Amino acid sequence: MAGITFKPKAVSKKLLTTLNPRTREIVVNRYGLEKEGRMTLEAIGKTYDITRERVRQIENFALASIKKSKEFKEHAFVFDELKAVLKELGAVVSEEHLMRHISKDPVVQNHINLYLALGDEFKKHKEDDNFHAHFSIDDKHATHIREALGKLYGSIDEEDLVTEEEIFTRFTGHLTEVLGEFKDNKEVIYRYLALSKVIGKNQLSEWGRTSSPHVKARGIKDYAYLIMRRAGRPMHFKEVATEINKTFGKKAHVATCHNELIKDSRFVLVGRGMYGLKDWGHTGGVVRDVITEVLKESGRPLPKDEIVKRVLAKRIVKPNTVLVNLQNAKYFRKVAGEYTLA
Repeated sequence: MAGITFKPKAVSKKLLTTLNPRTREIVVNRYGLEKEGRMTLEAIGKTYDITRERVRQIENFALASIKKSKEFKEHAFVFDELKAVLKELGAVVSEEHLMRHISKDPVVQNHINLYLALGDEFKKHKEDDNFHAHFSIDDKHATHIREALGKLYGSIDEEDLVTEEEIFTRFTGHLTEVLGEFKDNKEVIYRYLALSKVIGKNQLSEWGRTSSPHVKARGIKDYAYLIMRRAGRPMHFKEVATEINKTFGKKAHVATCHNELIKDSRFVLVGRGMYGLKDWGHTGGVVRDVITEVLKESGRPLPKDEIVKRVLAKRIVKPNTVLVNLQNAKYFRKVAGEYTLA
């Protein structure tokens, strides 16, 4: 077990000797000291035919009794070691990470939770909409971390994807009150980021809001977006399907992938079976529509070479196809060697 020298089950046995049999049994069930599952207040109440509130009172009384006992004083080193573990992890750490760091045994983790409830040095911050449950040994420090995460979240738009290097730079810029030993420790910073439920990373280690499909991919179309964005170029739908299988281990059937690309407005057909991202400035429709858009964007007549250049930046077609479309007098007209809308 990482960072501790004591044997949790043996320590708990000693600490609970101060309690009467029924109270001890309630604490054992409440904290799951003998089996993985932890009983709720309601379940324990039904077992003893008492109210949930009465169970809570008994639990609080039991913890207070343990803290007054000589056994508690004799095991002060247990709380010192746990405090040292938390300090090593950054003084603020998610409950999940802390437990996994100490032991993979769920029952041992339950014993650790009991000690954290007994120790005055530790504060548990309950899970809410923005943060996972976490422990701290410095409430001011914990508040600062949460505020910094809030500022980081505010700096990210719903559609943004940020590199890991950039997310670390932005986040550490908000950690004005964090000691250098933590601020300059990448592992600690990563653990701070892991406290957030609203900021996360995708399988390509790109960070953003967890509400975004770019971070929490919800289907083939989202995986296709990530693949194409990483490639930075238009791709054939068959290639997209192959890369999804290879990169994410998802079974992306070619036909399914093609259908998703057709339906999703993030993708634009730019050639035969070739798709690009709308974000890149690609335009849908037939070549005539693209030429129309180019001329509208320009706001003035353009020579044919410039029109071809701008169209090819939006669509994968042969230059001659653009020239042929320009001859359609119904839509375009030539004035002094340049073309404009008819």
